[in-house]
Amino acid sequence: MTKKRVGILISGRGSNMAALIEACRAPDYPAEIVVVISNSPDAAGLETARAEGILAVAIDHKAYPTRGDFEAVMHRALVNAGVELICNAGFMRLLTTDFVEVWRNRQLNIHPSLLPAFRGLHTHERALEAGVRITGCTVHFVRFEMDEGPIVAQAAVPVLPDDTAETLGQRVLATEHKLYPHALRLIASGEAWADGDAVRFRSPEGKSGALFSAASP
Repeated sequence: MTKKRVGILISGRGSNMAALIEACRAPDYPAEIVVVISNSPDAAGLETARAEGILAVAIDHKAYPTRGDFEAVMHRALVNAGVELICNAGFMRLLTTDFVEVWRNRQLNIHPSLLPAFRGLHTHERALEAGVRITGCTVHFVRFEMDEGPIVAQAAVPVLPDDTAETLGQRVLATEHKLYPHALRLIASGEAWADGDAVRFRSPEGKSGALFSAASP
């Protein structure tokens, strides 16, 4: 099996990165992590990656005068590692149009809501304030606009009567750790791909597998 070479972008502890690394251990998983890049030299996820024998690179965005300069160095690091797909995993930097377009349809992001609801930050607080009964998480292809782009897969998480933003966030995060490897498998295997502003699936089974519900605790 020829595995897709994946680069992961992080800014912190990288819990979704760790879930992807774990998934990639399976011999039949269609992707391998070849580099982890953080814009924060102190990101705990860098040590996690190094402990797994994965190339881990710190590129401090503060050391560059413009976003474009920072992204040029990051782009070279990705290309030098032979990356074919990027997974944003808690990467807290807005990307320029130039970077997004160079990696168009080859960059994924995970967001802790059922997009297009609750784009941006403080998703769980806003979900509780809105009184929704179901929230969740979404893996999508990256576009220039924040938290927009063709949706690959989503997972639904029930909102419980006594939920706080913290308890809800913990359950959504646990579900993210299942959804992201699932979505990456769909893309890396060729079962799903971006076609304009939509995601196409090779089979009905692939499309039906792009949405699942997390069990209540």
